Amino acid sequence: MDYSYLTAATAFSAFSDSDNSSSVHFPIHAGASLDYAAPAAEVDALRRLSDNLGSAFQSPDFDFLADARIVVGPRSDGGGGALPCELRVHQCVLSSRSPFFKEELARRRREPSAPHLVTFELKELVKEVDVGYDALVVVLGYFYTGKLSPLPKEVWMCVDEECQHEACRTAVDFVMEMLYASFVFQISELRHLLDILEKVAIDDIPMVLVVAKLCENLCVSLVNKCIDIIIKSDLDIVTLEKTVPPDLAEQIMDSRLKLGLVEPESSGFPDKHVRRIHKALEIDDLELVRMLLGEGNTTLDNACALHYAVAFCDPKITTELLDLALADVNHRDQRGYTVLHIAAMRKEPKIIVSLLTKGARPSDLTSDGRKAIQIAKRLTKSVEYLRSTEEGEASPKSRLCIEILEQAERRDPQLGEASVSLAIAGDDLRGKLLYLENRVALARLLFPMEARVAMDIAQVDGTLEFTLGLDTEQSNGNPITAMELDEAPVEMKDELLRRIRALSRTVELGKQFFPRCSNVINKIMDDEDHTDLTAGLGRNSSEEKRRRFLELQDVLLKAFSEDKEEFNRSALPSTSPSTSSMVVHPTR
Repeated sequence: MDYSYLTAATAFSAFSDSDNSSSVHFPIHAGASLDYAAPAAEVDALRRLSDNLGSAFQSPDFDFLADARIVVGPRSDGGGGALPCELRVHQCVLSSRSPFFKEELARRRREPSAPHLVTFELKELVKEVDVGYDALVVVLGYFYTGKLSPLPKEVWMCVDEECQHEACRTAVDFVMEMLYASFVFQISELRHLLDILEKVAIDDIPMVLVVAKLCENLCVSLVNKCIDIIIKSDLDIVTLEKTVPPDLAEQIMDSRLKLGLVEPESSGFPDKHVRRIHKALEIDDLELVRMLLGEGNTTLDNACALHYAVAFCDPKITTELLDLALADVNHRDQRGYTVLHIAAMRKEPKIIVSLLTKGARPSDLTSDGRKAIQIAKRLTKSVEYLRSTEEGEASPKSRLCIEILEQAERRDPQLGEASVSLAIAGDDLRGKLLYLENRVALARLLFPMEARVAMDIAQVDGTLEFTLGLDTEQSNGNPITAMELDEAPVEMKDELLRRIRALSRTVELGKQFFPRCSNVINKIMDDEDHTDLTAGLGRNSSEEKRRRFLELQDVLLKAFSEDKEEFNRSALPSTSPSTSSMVVHPTR
């Protein structure tokens, strides 16, 4: 089946709470009778009216008529640019089609000095769920035309080419955004999500339940169906406690107990010792974890500690647990997921790289035959994956996770010496240090997200020296000469060697997991046709080569100066920056 022609109307109607959920046609007016058989001429007139009103919403030729706007936020055009971050609309249409907008516009008109162009902030309208630009366009288009318009498949389909896109997470997310927007705007005829609920992955059902619960008066059947599916599933209580409201989690566990699906003694809850280990991981107290492990017979694997840390804790605790070397990085939990499977669901590149460098196997399958790469792909929209980023712009995390897992499956790491220039440096410690500092600084400038991942794993806090081959007097840094390195005390030399090893590790990780980025940097750092940053420019250099060198030098020196100022502002010992813990969100 060619799903490129599957429309939002088809998906929307498939998620219906009504008895007649197979219909994909909605009445233009909420109260219109579905039993009325309109003559052909009247149907044609209604179609023309729908098309004409749709033009008022879709065509920029009618922007001069707009007297309201909904500010959504910036979005990419897929080519490195930005598309308009607002939608121009008409108060008469909004107020006639939506009781919510009718009341809101009436209230604003009563305010003194009410502006002619009324502005709505989307985040203020839909506070509980992130509703995206494309989902809002569909719902507003329904306001104008009485029908749901087709959408490009990349807007709501996932990246996995093997997926049928009937109920992948990106498709479900998109429909749930439309569901919540229709609930807020009080468009009661748009109700969805029962028919294909059986096809939705069990890990996505809690998200559906949360959104449906927010729209409970619109989706009572949907709430009950989600609860029924979860009760009979293998979703553990820890996951439920983290993903659904406490009252729902308690209701589900009570039902399981009554149905005899869990033992009365445990009620499905982990023992107190495991609970304490999980709590220690949440507060990033590794010493407490060590102490708890010594108190009882529970191991990190028995407690699924790595799974828990990857799913719910700060990314740095995963690295710390792995460094203990007390847990099996390929251990499976009671549902058959490895830690890497959970990391793919979390969509955190640093965690995935940490696991892969410790021996996690990207080829391991879930019980339903999925690898980590497939999990990551089915959580990523095509439009997000295909979005191009300019040099210096952070790559989307979801796309970065897919690229890392794809590279891990190819198993073609380019490890060893960081580059041709570093190999030539030989025993010249200053040359090596300069090269590595410059290379990592360049990576931070051109590929900030990828560089941050590699630096965090290698525990490199920043680029501390950056001279571009200039003399000491011309540099903002304080370079160390080869003689100083040779004459330095043992402790100082050991510290510099540790620095070199950490920077080398950063470069190696970049080559292993981000070959596309490394190839760009190689051309700048090593290619004979490009400027040699470690050697500077000789007297015989061409004018064009000198000009290119000076342009790049100005950019990189500015970046390094900003980095050094940030480093100097910190009065605390250097530590790798941490990322906030994952927040369970209905639309993510």
